[in-house]
Amino acid sequence: MNEPRTIPPRPRDRLFAVVTLVLAVLLLPAAFVRRPGRARELACRWALRMRFPAEDLTGLTDGAMAAFTAARTEALWRHGQLIGLTSGYRDPLVQQRMFDEEVRRSGSPASARMLVLPPAESSHVKGIALDVRPHEGARWLEEHGARYDLYRMYDNEWWHFEYRSDSDGTPPRRPHPGVGYVIENRDQI
Repeated sequence: MNEPRTIPPRPRDRLFAVVTLVLAVLLLPAAFVRRPGRARELACRWALRMRFPAEDLTGLTDGAMAAFTAARTEALWRHGQLIGLTSGYRDPLVQQRMFDEEVRRSGSPASARMLVLPPAESSHVKGIALDVRPHEGARWLEEHGARYDLYRMYDNEWWHFEYRSDSDGTPPRRPHPGVGYVIENRDQI
């Protein structure tokens, strides 16, 4: 991954991954009874729900949800890697509040845009952005996510991925969220 410093793997993350995989294996027979053709996906979803109970996948587009589900299922079953969601879809009011807070914290809309975009430009509001965890899961997704049209979009955010089915495998990677957007009212910056 292309970040200024590499976050070393934490032993507890490896332990969580092993326990979650064992749990998914134990849940596999029940998942097979429930959905024979998608038993691994269902067992994975159940196990990850126990590992990341606060995770909320509602509001993602159908494409983003399907891609994320398929990617994390492969990550767990084939590579023993966990991928959890810290933030997906955001209501426009929540996004505006986050942007306003960052403007207050950083002192200007221009500096705020380096970390948070206003609702009209946010992929979270569109339901195609995924902020993932842990760091090792994000590494796995950066390496394998293109198969699912999931791409890391910003150099300064190792956790932020977007579902881009129309990118032909090479979406633009930007230094931070505020780069590459047309700003309508430059007087506000």
